Amino acid sequence: MLIDGYHLEVLTPRCEPGSERFAAVAHLVNDIRDVLPYLNATLAGAVYNGSAPALIWKTCGHSVAFHPDHIGVSNVEDRDEAVLEVEELVALVNRTWENRAEIEPTLRERRRAVPMEVYLLLPRTNCKACGLETCFIYATRLTLGQVELRACPLLARPEHRDRLTRLRRLLSVEPDAANGQAGIEQTAPQDVAGGKRT
Repeated sequence: MLIDGYHLEVLTPRCEPGSERFAAVAHLVNDIRDVLPYLNATLAGAVYNGSAPALIWKTCGHSVAFHPDHIGVSNVEDRDEAVLEVEELVALVNRTWENRAEIEPTLRERRRAVPMEVYLLLPRTNCKACGLETCFIYATRLTLGQVELRACPLLARPEHRDRLTRLRRLLSVEPDAANGQAGIEQTAPQDVAGGKRT
């Protein structure tokens, strides 16, 4: 087990005073810099910065930042959700570390897609079927990990198959096995065994 304890801090982001959403920071007892290349190899869409070192990952509408001495997660609803999210992330780190012999680590640095790149691959009809006002807003939310590709029903049409494939590649999204479409979020595993708060 790599992480055997942490102190949890739940706070309102400085840039959004009075916000109804929170951020959580797990201040780690152990240094986790050695697991970052393994996480980089396994987390779809992660953005790795080896000089920091840090790994940023979008999952389930949250931004997660893995640093050597802490893990931060944004956009949590309350303290209970923060505790659950951090426990799942700690378990993910510990499982990745325990399985490192089976993982080829990578130091490859990736860049995050920008909204205009994504927008140009969308059908660009502004039909609002995704629940947003414009395709550009949808593209922006896709790059932030706040919505899924499956929210755009037009992308499921055969004439947009190439666009969908290119979007999946750009956003590092795997096809959803249930319906053949691509989702933007990847759920962190639910097993939290081994993690404990201090």
